[in-house]
Amino acid sequence: MAVLKVKFNQKKRVKLAQGLWLMNWFSVFAGILVFSMGLFLKVELRKRSEVMDNSESHFVPNSLILMGILSCAFNGFAGKICYDSLDPAKFAKWKPFLKPYLALCFFFNILLFFVALICFLMRGSLDSTLAQGLKNGMKFYRDTDTPGRCFMKKTIDMLQIEFKCCGNNGFKDWFEIQWISNRYLDFSSKEVKDRIKSNVDGRYLVDGVPFSCCNPSSPRPCIQYQVTNNSAHYSYDYQTEELNLWRRGCREALLHYYSSMMSSMGIVILLVWLFEVTL
Repeated sequence: MAVLKVKFNQKKRVKLAQGLWLMNWFSVFAGILVFSMGLFLKVELRKRSEVMDNSESHFVPNSLILMGILSCAFNGFAGKICYDSLDPAKFAKWKPFLKPYLALCFFFNILLFFVALICFLMRGSLDSTLAQGLKNGMKFYRDTDTPGRCFMKKTIDMLQIEFKCCGNNGFKDWFEIQWISNRYLDFSSKEVKDRIKSNVDGRYLVDGVPFSCCNPSSPRPCIQYQVTNNSAHYSYDYQTEELNLWRRGCREALLHYYSSMMSSMGIVILLVWLFEVTL
């Protein structure tokens, strides 16, 4: 829509109205795309909410959903105005709303640009959310009877298998928590008693990891226990590249997954923003 007054004959007026009507409906579809991306990201974050510390990470998908709805509403309204502008009699009733509508569109485009930037800048917040969430989740790996945490073992196992990762920052994180449930420990065993007594908190700690940390592509059977004891295994050195556990931590793997997704969405939103600005 022109900011300054411009005179058109009937033929040019019809072409302009039709062109703007078409562009506004393209913007409606762009709004549906933004809404869909927000919904998809929200579902993806919900899938792994058990290993996230708080709900701050949902700010991005909620913003995308809101922007998608507003985009559909504003551009649908603009499409109606453009359609009615073909008839001068119908267009007259919309004239008082044009300036407030243009002001709203201006602020909407500012918000849309801000949301696009947030998609690129949320990495730091997401990093801390994942780090603390994974740390807390790993503590409940063994407690399958704890209300609200009954499926934590399955969640973390599936996470490590899907993303080919181990622990929070690496496989050694499992050495610092008791991930084996007491129900599977033989407390009459001297080895179990000695390990529990040697720990200040009375935990059974081992230099071992869950099976889901094993790399199935490794040429040798998985070494889950006594990972750092080279003498306990034949032709073995845990510091070499032949280690048959995933070396990458799940925090890094998830951060890369979500950051890549948000960055791609940010680029799409910037393109939508450019299209909205030129409209």
